[in-house]
Formats: sequence, structure tokens, C-alpha cells
Amino acid sequence: MKGSTLKISREDVLRVAELAHLDLTEAEIEMFSRQLDSILSYVDKLNKLDTSKVEPMAQAAPPAAAGQVGTAGTPLREDKLVPCDVIDEVLAGAPDASPEYFRVPRVIER
Repeated sequence: MKGSTLKISREDVLRVAELAHLDLTEAEIEMFSRQLDSILSYVDKLNKLDTSKVEPMAQAAPPAAAGQVGTAGTPLREDKLVPCDVIDEVLAGAPDASPEYFRVPRVIER
């Protein structure tokens, strides 16, 4: 970014990479530093917006009115409990499905 200093330091990127168990190249460290700085700059712009007259939302798209087909909004399904009996089919390809879950070898050494 022209004329600005990075808000994200090399050490910040390396720390996040360490927490995520990522080995980054020098080019990736530089690229992620620029990308993260760009994200933070945009968030800073958003934080400066006056949202005092914006009503809080529970979801991005409003639900469609009941009984109205083809109107703007997101039709929501009825929230009801339904059986989900797929465990045998899902675990059929598992190498070791006892007890009823996937058992996999440990892959994280840290």
C-alpha cells in the first residue's frame, strides 16, 4: 500500500502462522502481511461509519412474509426436530468405526 506503514508486523504474521501450524515462505510472509494490513485498513474505515441509525439485524436477508410466495426475503423452514439416521452409511467407509465415530491417527506433532 502506497504511503502507509504496515499495521501487521512480520512477528505478528509469524505468530499467527505458528498458532495455525503453518510453515510460510518469505514471499508468503510478505504477502500475508500486506493482505492482513489491507483487511485491517478496511475494518478501520468501517469502524468510522456512523451506524447510529442502522437497526441491528439477526440475519443479512430478512425472512419472507408468511404465506407470500415470490416476495423478497429468505423463506425459512419450520424449526422442527427430524430424525437423521445416516450413521451406518456414513461410517461404512471408516477404517475403524468403533465406537460410532471416526477414529483417525494423530497428525499434529506439536
